[in-house]
Parts: sequence; structure tokens; C-alpha cells
Amino acid sequence: MEAETIKAFRMTLAEPKLLKDSIAIASELLQEVNLKVRPDSIELVAMDPANVAMVVLKLYSTIFTEYNVATEMTIGLNLSNLKQILKRSGANDILTLEFEENMVNLRLRGATDRTFKMPIIDVEEKEQKVPQLNFPIKVVTNSILISEAIEDISIVSEATTFTLDSTKLVISGQGDTSNATVEIPADENTKISATTNKISSKYSIEYLKKMVGGAKLSEIITLQFNKDYPLRIDFAEQGKFELSFILAPRVEND
Repeated sequence: MEAETIKAFRMTLAEPKLLKDSIAIASELLQEVNLKVRPDSIELVAMDPANVAMVVLKLYSTIFTEYNVATEMTIGLNLSNLKQILKRSGANDILTLEFEENMVNLRLRGATDRTFKMPIIDVEEKEQKVPQLNFPIKVVTNSILISEAIEDISIVSEATTFTLDSTKLVISGQGDTSNATVEIPADENTKISATTNKISSKYSIEYLKKMVGGAKLSEIITLQFNKDYPLRIDFAEQGKFELSFILAPRVEND
């Protein structure tokens, strides 16, 4: 009689939307990644292939109706393939993920019962650590405001400048013939804390448009930056998830 196969993890989501959306956003920047499956969370820390941006994702066990992790493990997955499977989940589907024999089984139960199998892959990437960065500026505001501002600037430019100007955040872009500016003043919906009166830094629109997709997950976005210094973007809901991006600046040569 063969011994029963030990399942390293089994987890169930009654509402797959958070997992589906977060993986879809991460897959805009990442391809093959290592996921750390821990007793209290699933975590991802990875750089994009161009080494311009870091993605940090943490999904807490509390979002699952069932979360059984026999042992902490690292699994390599193709995020694009995972995204395509998760896109097939409906609002009323129950999603179960299970590791067995170097495969991840994804079962969707709703009007039908569907099972997908994904292979575990070897991802040759050194373990990434989130850098400790010091910022003189922190802006907490409505995520849709930032998403719309980035869309506005993308009409005229491939880069945008974030400027703290006294009590407002200014997002601007300069093209060959056109320019655009969006001002977001500090008020009851936008909190600005800073140790400097005015500072600017420039970043890639292409990357920002992918990152502000996090607005699907949270109404609140936190921005931190400094002159010619990485930009940190955070979306979070306490006890459920954390999604962060660290984006390298675009430094102009004099």
C-alpha cells in the first residue's frame, strides 16, 4: 500500500477577487517568481527583469476561509499563467489551492467544478530583501486621484515629476510640444508630512501606470520620495494584504 502523499499546503478562498487582482497587478511587472508560503501569509519580493522596480506583496492567512500550511516553503510560479487561471474565477466561485507532487492544483467550484494544474518551476533568482529607505516626504491620499493624474500626464510625456510644493503635491510632465500639471492640495482627504518645503524627483510613466493598478485593491495610496531617489508606493488593508512598489528615479544628465 502506497503511503499517502503529504500536502504541504491547502487554502480556500470564498472570494478570489483579492488574489486575482493582486496577482494581475504584479504580473504586469514580473514574469517568473518565487512565492514564500508561510504559516501566516503568502509573500512575494521580486525585481522586474530590467531591475528598475521592486514588487512586494503579502497576503495574510486571514483572507482565506481555510489555510493549512504544513511547512514553510518556496514555490516558483509563472505569474502570467497563474493570472490567466485566476481570471477564469467568477464572483461566486470558491477557489482552493493545493500543493501536491510538484504541482499547484487550483480548483474553482461554482455552477461547475473546474480544476487546473500548474507546475512548480525553478526560478533562478537570488533572494531579494526590501531596502531600508529614508524619505523626507510622505503623502497619503485617494488612490484614484493618483491613478487619474498619471493618466493625465501620460498624454504628453513618458516621465512625470513628483514635486512637494509647500502644502500640495504637484504631478507634472513635459513633452516635445505639450505639458501637463496636476495639483493635489493637502486637505481632509490628502495628508502631507514633510521635513522640507520643496523637492522634486522624476519617474517613468510606463512603470507608474502599472503600479497605480493597486487602486483596484485600496482607496488609499501612500507615496514617499526624495530628490533623485526611489519612489515608494504602498497599498494596504490591515490584516488582509500589503502591496508595495519601489521605483528607481529617472535622473537627467546635465
